[in-house]
Amino acid sequence: MEIQLVRNATMRIRYAGRLLVTDPYLAAKHTRPSVTGKSLNPTSDLPCTPEEAVAGADIVVLSHIHSDHFDQVGQRVLQRGLPIICQPHDENALRGKGFTNLQPVDSMISLGGIKFTRIPGMHGSGEVLREMGETSGFVIEAAGEPIVYWLGDTILSDGVREALGRFRPDVVLTHSCGAVWKATPIVMNAEETIEICRLLPLSKVIAVHMDAVDHATITRSELRAYADAHGTPPGRLFIPENGEVVKL
Repeated sequence: MEIQLVRNATMRIRYAGRLLVTDPYLAAKHTRPSVTGKSLNPTSDLPCTPEEAVAGADIVVLSHIHSDHFDQVGQRVLQRGLPIICQPHDENALRGKGFTNLQPVDSMISLGGIKFTRIPGMHGSGEVLREMGETSGFVIEAAGEPIVYWLGDTILSDGVREALGRFRPDVVLTHSCGAVWKATPIVMNAEETIEICRLLPLSKVIAVHMDAVDHATITRSELRAYADAHGTPPGRLFIPENGEVVKL
């Protein structure tokens, strides 16, 4: 398999003979409002055109539909009949946008020879968690392929820990920019990312959702420095740049 990071949580994942595209956030740099007042969003360029980001997609996988995961440009360039794996919470909103081939996952679904198991996320805590609403990650499995767990927008919750222990994924995709909302962490930070490396010493951890939104608190270089300072072995943590391909 191979994973190409486009930007933020947008990835092109070649898996079991299929091309999966995740969370299409495809607006041009600095064309969306700021969250914190530090910068317009997105804070980085796409490495390709929006059309190229989704070209050839067999299945789209949506962790949730916040605007930094499924924006108006992403909605425009996707074919309305493409199969979309989503959380049940988002089905009606997606139908309202004209998408017709929705595959809401309550627990598990098989599509195109690939099994998707939905793992609810915890997009913050306290009042912020209620404000953020439902988010999901997905464990992805197929014969002859590594087990992949894409966490989505979540902190390192008890539910995530349970799923890591139950599935023992070979590859873990983390959202690791340490984004905050109202001073509350809403995705994983450097410490939680390295904790996953410790929990799964034989797995590859790939940190995405980096250097793309202005409510992030950790850069790629800061995450790498933290990992090195805490003894993360070489080859365990990948922090790809926009457009970079990781082959596994």
